[in-house]
Amino acid sequence: MMNNENFQTFFDCGSSKIRASIFNRNNRDEFFYTESESFLEQSDLELEIQKAITYLEKESNEYINNINLMVDSNKTFSVGISLSKKLYGSQLIKTNVQFLVQEAKQQILKNYTNHNIVHIIINNYKIDGIDYSYLPDEIKCKSICLDMLFICLPNDLTLYFKNIFSRLNITVNQIINSSYVRSISYKDNLNISGYVSFVDVGFNRTSIISYLNDKILSIDVLPLGGNHITKDISQILKIDLKQSEKVKHNFVQNLELLNNEDISIEMLQKIIFARTEEILELCAKSIRSNPYMISKFKMVLMGEGAKILNNQHKDKISFSNDINFLEETLEDICQSGFNFIKVANKQEVVIVPKKQIKEGFFEKLFHFFS
Repeated sequence: MMNNENFQTFFDCGSSKIRASIFNRNNRDEFFYTESESFLEQSDLELEIQKAITYLEKESNEYINNINLMVDSNKTFSVGISLSKKLYGSQLIKTNVQFLVQEAKQQILKNYTNHNIVHIIINNYKIDGIDYSYLPDEIKCKSICLDMLFICLPNDLTLYFKNIFSRLNITVNQIINSSYVRSISYKDNLNISGYVSFVDVGFNRTSIISYLNDKILSIDVLPLGGNHITKDISQILKIDLKQSEKVKHNFVQNLELLNNEDISIEMLQKIIFARTEEILELCAKSIRSNPYMISKFKMVLMGEGAKILNNQHKDKISFSNDINFLEETLEDICQSGFNFIKVANKQEVVIVPKKQIKEGFFEKLFHFFS
């Protein structure tokens, strides 16, 4: 039997597929992965979660009591906020920063009452007019200003997943935004610098995470994804959604189409690429709207919905920007969550559940990676 304290379990719960994994914190060679089949009905989601838990428990010989949840939504949004504090030449300490983060956090919760904060990112420390990427040690200053980015998810979504796992006697330890943590992992692994936007095309949404070097500029979510292509196929070709999804999958995988004389590759290609071009153009428009973004930027596509662009017909897509396709594996996706929690990120404020600690007021809310 494993020592459960040495293992962490991650579930990446999308709208059409479940991915799950167990990692040994002390032995990178000991891990287990599983992935569900694609599904269209949300009623299938809980069943697929149960299957994944059963598989992981059997393979690892360990009961799963708690998990870390990776999730995204077309209602995800980010809020940028800047707050300052006068220090009158005194020593700058972490408590000063914690005060500003807490102040900003309360403002976000007051104005967005139906959302949970899942990430707090400090993008910049402006100390006496000088910008710092990270909090400097032992410095005296007259004032400090923090530029912060809050990533939020709807309360009803997080509660929905918590209830599913609760029925299975499993606690959700931490909720993280899947698109965001995956973009961090891939940016670091590929050693990408400069202006870059990761475009994660999901089932019913497309997430756009833009960076300048190590600084996240914005996160935007469009309510369009791969399922909209499926619906287009269904409507135009007059076939049901399950058949439409199968036709789309066969096209993406360059397999033979269904034995249906009414479906031509040319017509299917027009339907698929018309919607794909629309999604890409809306992504580019969102990226260009960021005041920090320059005219030339890298665009990296990932996610199930982006697999259409890794197809032999992709050169027929009309799009003005150069795009790169990132072929994600099950291991890549799960590993990104594990790396995010395990590896220190100095820009991230980590929210700590109150029940797990017996510390002071600020420590009950968050702490900083050192």
